[in-house]
Amino acid sequence: MKLYLGWFYPELMSTYGDRGNIIALNYWAKVLGIELEVITISLSQPKEMVTKMDMFFMGGAQDKQQEIVNQDLKNNKGDYLKKAIEVGVPGLFVCGAYQFLGRYYKAADGTKIPGLSIFDLYTENPGDKFPRLIGDIGIKTKITAGVVIGFENHGGRTYLSDKNLAFGKVVFGFGNNGMDKTEGIFYKNTIGTYLHGPILPKNPSLTRFFLEKAIEKKYQKKIRMKKFDEEWEKKAREIVIKRNSDKPEKFGEIGD
Repeated sequence: MKLYLGWFYPELMSTYGDRGNIIALNYWAKVLGIELEVITISLSQPKEMVTKMDMFFMGGAQDKQQEIVNQDLKNNKGDYLKKAIEVGVPGLFVCGAYQFLGRYYKAADGTKIPGLSIFDLYTENPGDKFPRLIGDIGIKTKITAGVVIGFENHGGRTYLSDKNLAFGKVVFGFGNNGMDKTEGIFYKNTIGTYLHGPILPKNPSLTRFFLEKAIEKKYQKKIRMKKFDEEWEKKAREIVIKRNSDKPEKFGEIGD
C-alpha cells in the first residue's frame, strides 16, 4: 500500500517544530509496511497537485508568512483543498493553518481576513489586552482513548458555530478560547487544532487514525491496524498529565 502525503508550505509554515508530525507519520508507516511519499506543496506547485494527495498536513507560522500562505490558498489551492476535505481525505492543520480553514480571522487592529470557510468557525485576536494562551494542554477526544497532550501558544481565540464539532474537551490548558472548554475541530476526517508539541509523536493513536483513514479512503476498505508499541510515548504523556493534575483552575481535575 502506498500513500501520498501533501505537506503544505513547509518552508513557511513550520515555526513550532511541527515537522515532527511528518517524522512520526513516516516512522509508523514504515513499521506498518506502508509506503509513504511526502510531497511538498509550495507556492510554486500547481494547484492540481492537491487532488493527488491521500493525506494533508500544514503547521503554523509567524504573521508575515501566514499572510503569504493565506493569499496563495485563497487564490490558487483553497478550492481543491476544500473539495478533498469534503470527500473525506484526512488532514491535520495546526494553529495558523487551523485558523486559515475557518470563516475569518480578526486581527488585533480590527482587520478581518477572510478564510477558506471549510470549518464553520472564526478567530479573533484581542491583542495585548489579553495574554497569549500558552502552556501544556490535555484534552479528551472523540477518536482516541485517554488524554491527548500537546503544547499551545496562540493569541487568537477561536469560536466554533457548533461546540459538538470540537476535536476534544479541555482537561487542562486553554483550548480554542480559554472559556468554553473546546479544543480544535473534528470535521469529516480532518482535525484542526492548537496542539503543538508536536502532537503526533506524543500521541501515536492519532497517527494510526490518520494512516487508517487514508488507506480506507484510497483503497475503499475498512481496516484496523495493529496497536503501536508506545511505551515511551505513554510515559511522556503520564509525566505531562501528572505535572498538570494539580491545576483545577484550568478546567478541572484529570478524569472529569
